[in-house]
Amino acid sequence: MPLPSTLSSSLTVQRQVLSNGIVVLTTENYAADIIAARIFLRVGGRYETPQQAGIAHLLTSVLTKGTERLSSMEIAERVESVGASLSTDASPDYCLLSLKTVSQDFAEMLALGAELLRSPSFPESEIELERRLTIQGIRSSQEQPFAIAQKQLRQAMYGNHPYAMSSLGTEETVAQLSRDDLVQFHRTYFRPDNVVISVTGHISPEDAIALVEETFGDWLAPAELLPILKLPPITTTPQTLKQAQETQQAIVMLGYLTPAVQHADYMPLKLLATYLGSGLSSRLFVELREKQGLAYEVSAFYPTRLDPAQFVAYMGTAPGNVAIALNGLRYELDRLATHRLSEDELQAAKNKLLGQYALGKQTNAQIAQIYGWYETLGLGIDFDQRFQQEISAVTAETAQIVAQRYFGDPFVSMVGPAEAIGKSV
Repeated sequence: MPLPSTLSSSLTVQRQVLSNGIVVLTTENYAADIIAARIFLRVGGRYETPQQAGIAHLLTSVLTKGTERLSSMEIAERVESVGASLSTDASPDYCLLSLKTVSQDFAEMLALGAELLRSPSFPESEIELERRLTIQGIRSSQEQPFAIAQKQLRQAMYGNHPYAMSSLGTEETVAQLSRDDLVQFHRTYFRPDNVVISVTGHISPEDAIALVEETFGDWLAPAELLPILKLPPITTTPQTLKQAQETQQAIVMLGYLTPAVQHADYMPLKLLATYLGSGLSSRLFVELREKQGLAYEVSAFYPTRLDPAQFVAYMGTAPGNVAIALNGLRYELDRLATHRLSEDELQAAKNKLLGQYALGKQTNAQIAQIYGWYETLGLGIDFDQRFQQEISAVTAETAQIVAQRYFGDPFVSMVGPAEAIGKSV
């Protein structure tokens, strides 16, 4: 029987596992004649070896470029002829195929999505084209101060862990990835017992589940078990890294290793990231940009990850202000451990975070995304309610204790003119 979970006062998500292992999540929403689907594969960058960095990105880029019976052009024509959208993506923790269409065309588009997932042909010419585009993207990022600083910080913090690698890979790894590598990666991880399908829109749960069963039900899992993922421990220690680049703007980043999404400290850290760096009223923006005039841009982020995540505060500043900017960022992070948030500050951060969260669940595509994502991360369909309840329950005392636990000595990454970053520490 489907397992229901209340999404809001009017929407309910249901969960059912098919006999072949596919997890199906359905949310009925008749506000518009649109159906969105998100098809997640529990594989991403964290499953890549250093020698194959970027393989998930290259594979998903080529996934829509041909099947055993359809060419790239025929696939594009099928999507565009009904005004639908179809795209793919790869992240550190999952791969994704996204669909959106009017309800009458959903069955056709879902069948096309199934064909792409199950029988991609990986044409050599398309692989070469996507390889060139990926390498261009890698080279472009090597000229961007923010991307350089982020890469430098990521590698220092994660060491040999796959999170240290860019989702694009490197020029060297992408250049040597072969069609056989893509075929083997696909054969290993693209299987029904590794799939989550989230459907939201103008369709009943019963009809959605029946359609998924009809479309994917004959896809059988191989006899071999999924490989057991063995990740190296993260044993890095804080350090300062600098890369000289003659730019008009210097980048200063502080990074702290913080827990994965399943950890009890995830909610307080999410709230602290919002307090520090979300929007024009955030602490970093007000104190370092508005009051001190130090920043062209300033913010903080804490991504949701299956393994330990980065908590990052960063600033883009004039080269002459690098030392002051670094001290300003350090002060604000240290302050969270020594100064408890006022009730007004705490409540404002909660209101902002929960408001942003609510706005991220307005469309069918957003709802399908968030529920499929939760299931893929192993959080369950009740995480939507737990997130809101647990954020509301965070106290100023808890936030301070969590800050004391993680915001000690930071990893520091700086990019800018050699004279400016050389004098900063």
